Amino acid sequence: MLGVLAIVVPLAIDTLPTVSLGEAIERAARLDPAYVSALGQVDNAAWARRAARLAFILPSLEVGVDATRYSSPFPNPGTGLPGTSAVTTHVAASYEVLSVRKIADLAATDAGHEAAAAGELAQRFQTAMATEADYYDVLANQELLRVATERLNRAREQLAVARARVTQGVAVQTDSLQVALEETRAEIDSARQAVSLAVARLQLGRRVGASGPVAAQPLDTLPAPALPISLEEAVRLALHEGPQFRIARANERAASALLAGTRGMYLPELTLSGENEQFDTHFFPEERSLSLVTFRVSLPIWTGGAREIAISEARVNRDVARAAREDVERAARRDVTEAYETYSTARDNYALSIRALATAAENFRVQDQRYRGGAATILELVDAQVQLTQAGSDVVQTRYATRLALAGLEAILGRRLFR
Repeated sequence: MLGVLAIVVPLAIDTLPTVSLGEAIERAARLDPAYVSALGQVDNAAWARRAARLAFILPSLEVGVDATRYSSPFPNPGTGLPGTSAVTTHVAASYEVLSVRKIADLAATDAGHEAAAAGELAQRFQTAMATEADYYDVLANQELLRVATERLNRAREQLAVARARVTQGVAVQTDSLQVALEETRAEIDSARQAVSLAVARLQLGRRVGASGPVAAQPLDTLPAPALPISLEEAVRLALHEGPQFRIARANERAASALLAGTRGMYLPELTLSGENEQFDTHFFPEERSLSLVTFRVSLPIWTGGAREIAISEARVNRDVARAAREDVERAARRDVTEAYETYSTARDNYALSIRALATAAENFRVQDQRYRGGAATILELVDAQVQLTQAGSDVVQTRYATRLALAGLEAILGRRLFR
């Protein structure tokens, strides 16, 4: 078992690249595919909004050239003169003077950009929370390995004492056997914890873009502070600034705008267009120039039901978006309360676990002295040893559970509460 432990025990921290929590979050944001995608959606939405606004200012433009060669002389479409070749260039511009769709697109793209920006914020916090989880996993496994190593050292010391007492005839053989069993269990636990730490460091390395294991800089062990806002303030803040709630509201606005634009298909559209064509038998044509200006009014009367189907689909999408927004808002108090109370409970549990650790340490010290003096059995000593190890593990787990609970609450609120 010691051979296995020697193989899997991780490298010392000073031989590994080390990152701070802030650096890990920053590096992970650049590498996480989900965040890169969310950032790209913001760019896409920005271009869609920009195009919708430019539609009110700039006409659509098109430039083209046609070159044709005939097998025998044929009248040129522009000049009317026979020839074996014809070259035509044209420049066309079109502007929608009156279109409900343009107005609806402007509102829809504004809402889409808001949804994309909120989605980027939500994913940034999700990526940060995942990074924090990996970071805390490294620190927790590192401390749990220390707890397991202390357990192994105590078991070895107890085994030496038990053997000495058996040799002196003041204890039975089963005392040393009980402690030997505890030593074996401690070795297994240490080996398992060493593997967990090695894997956690590799996961953190993957998260920050390293090809190998990465160590985490230790954090302070001060008790977690109380939240700076009340539960009611947290609920209001989530509804007002929370990314998921902003996304839901923006999606509803976009769906409503698209429905209005689809209904606008019942109204006429006014379009102003112009075109200039140049005709000749060679490049750059200049034999004849023809220009035209068209003012068009179109009003679809019946489109085979396509317009009505589009309106029905848009209305359903609007209703779904509205229902989703209402459901998210109804869930706000439940989600915020769960995250808020999870942090508060974890914070209280950390304080209690520290007290329990001090009690367990004192209990072990007393039982160790009683066993050495022959006033306690080996089972009482081993039980005290197990309780001390469990108390140490509880301190580690509740400490990082508190930090992770805070990250979960901040992800819902869309803002940092302490930093």
